[in-house]
Amino acid sequence: MKSIDRAVDGQRITAIMATLPIGPLIDAHPGKRPERVTLKGRFVTVAPLDAGKHAEDLYAASHGPERESVWIYLFNGPFASYADFAADIEAKAKAADPHYFAILDNASGRAVGYASLMRIDPANRVIEVGGIMVAPVMQRTAGATEAQYLLARYAFDELGYRRYEWKTNAHNAPSRRAAERLGFTFEGIFRQHMIIKGRNRDTAWFSMLDSEWPARKGAFERWLDPGNFDGEGRQKRTLSEFMPKRRE
Repeated sequence: MKSIDRAVDGQRITAIMATLPIGPLIDAHPGKRPERVTLKGRFVTVAPLDAGKHAEDLYAASHGPERESVWIYLFNGPFASYADFAADIEAKAKAADPHYFAILDNASGRAVGYASLMRIDPANRVIEVGGIMVAPVMQRTAGATEAQYLLARYAFDELGYRRYEWKTNAHNAPSRRAAERLGFTFEGIFRQHMIIKGRNRDTAWFSMLDSEWPARKGAFERWLDPGNFDGEGRQKRTLSEFMPKRRE
């Protein structure tokens, strides 16, 4: 009798579930973990972070007169000495999550920033680009944009992730503008999300999905095309002009 009751209950649950909204079935294979790969672009190269190769250039580029603005929204820095900075780069280079890359300027060969793929969730195929430090010499350049394109392409096309995230301090207006320019969608504010350097941080969340990536990838590639830049390296059309329009 109990087995009959359980069968009836099972049928009822199945019938109820059939009437409720639920997400579609998808291929649930896991994503791959980032590896120590080198991603070559026209303006920059994204390479595994290495303290021996990159710390001196990164310290010089990030600890000049504008150092306070470089580090204000990051989890640490600026650093009191090169030794402290080099130790931090060494720790970052050894970490698995966040998985750090250096951003190298192809023209000079020097390291001008770093970024990481972090909060790596292969089972759900979710990954975040974060911990981004771009030195003043590389800020607002084609190379800075190309570095983000190279990392996004790696996450979607090589590692197979379905959700790519960008998070930033809600007060960090330049970072929020950058996220939207790069094709991320704003999802909301996590209030009192963190305590950073003794201060409250509300966090703005952005994301890009694998279904959106092909159109955004095409926009990046059309913008980065040499024909979109004049003889002095100035863009003819902005990246936003190439990006697909968002639905309201």
